[in-house]
Amino acid sequence: MPNNPSMAAALVGAGESDKIGFVPEKTSLMLHAEAIKNAAADAGIHIRDIEAVFSAGGVPGMQSPGLAEYLGIKPKWFDSTTVGGSAFVMYVHHALAAINAGIFDIAVISHGESGYSGGRRAGKGTGQTRGQLDPWAPASQFEAPYGLAGAPSSYSHAMNRYMHQFGVSKEAFAQIAVVTREWAGLNPKAVMHSKETNPNGGPITIEDVLNSRVISWPLNLLDVCLVTDHGGAVIVASAAVAKSLRRKPVWVAGAGEAMSHSSMLAMDDFTRTSASVSSARAYKMAGLGPRDMEMAMIYDSFTYTAGVTAEMLGLRPRGEGPTLWAGDDARPGGKFPVNTNGGGLSFSHSGMYGMMLLVEAQRQLAGTAEEPGIGLPGRQTNAKVAVVNGTGGSLSTTGTVVLTADS
Repeated sequence: MPNNPSMAAALVGAGESDKIGFVPEKTSLMLHAEAIKNAAADAGIHIRDIEAVFSAGGVPGMQSPGLAEYLGIKPKWFDSTTVGGSAFVMYVHHALAAINAGIFDIAVISHGESGYSGGRRAGKGTGQTRGQLDPWAPASQFEAPYGLAGAPSSYSHAMNRYMHQFGVSKEAFAQIAVVTREWAGLNPKAVMHSKETNPNGGPITIEDVLNSRVISWPLNLLDVCLVTDHGGAVIVASAAVAKSLRRKPVWVAGAGEAMSHSSMLAMDDFTRTSASVSSARAYKMAGLGPRDMEMAMIYDSFTYTAGVTAEMLGLRPRGEGPTLWAGDDARPGGKFPVNTNGGGLSFSHSGMYGMMLLVEAQRQLAGTAEEPGIGLPGRQTNAKVAVVNGTGGSLSTTGTVVLTADS
């Protein structure tokens, strides 16, 4: 009979590329490499110690075999499952299972993406290309003719339905952006940290969100994630190895993944996502539930993504997801902090955000969120248990992990 792999592995280090935001001089592969180097140093290991590589990418150089070759290692395990921004959270699940099976002891999960600069270089040297969807792909045949032209239009349909069905206002979703920007103010690497880091940075109000230009009704500009260049990585290790390293282990207590659809037109309910299923699986493995969580890292490609996911994770009742950000609970100093790095809305979002969720969760639970260059006073929380959820595709795939601090 299979055993429960809970606590068989831990996140033991995290790192980002040396520069994030708008970095035209760096390719996607360089962003990967810098993040892995920094994560390995944070964990106190050498790159040659890595035995498994998990990396998503659209071309071979950005997938795990090409990345391993660039790093000069020959791993025992490769995984390039590519299901959008949820992939990186799912990789924790996959690494946990493989470590529990005794296949390897140390893995890296990495992502590097020139989301901003790559398009402006027409893909040259970035591992990305410009181009149209395959004309035979379901999205080309069945979505584009009906006006679903990219993520904002897809998500705006879902948000419209949610607002109609539950009577939730745009102001309620705008509050998510406001609170998330407050956390960015404590992160010196956040793109929207301050007016000094970006002319549009610094604190915002609900009115600022509502008055920003409309992208696809009801989504305004400040309801939408950034488009940046970013590299991020975490090191995952077996329990035995984790206890011997320099950082306090952040234990993987539970993990789960799920999907509800691929094509947006096959989505059964625009007001639900598969995070209800992936989180139930993660909670069951961990032997914990939503009420045991003390912090959340929630994919926020749009304010709607964050709001609906909050209730899928059981953190708020149906139709009340955005209320997680009402009052003071989710903001700095609150009793239930959410997206403490500034999120995809105000920190960074290169195209697939899930990697950044893991980096921030590891730092919070390892107690390093205020170390030099990482965070300002007030960013470190007291949370010991966190739920992390990544969303991929058009609200399609989800990966959830429950992480706990070392006791």
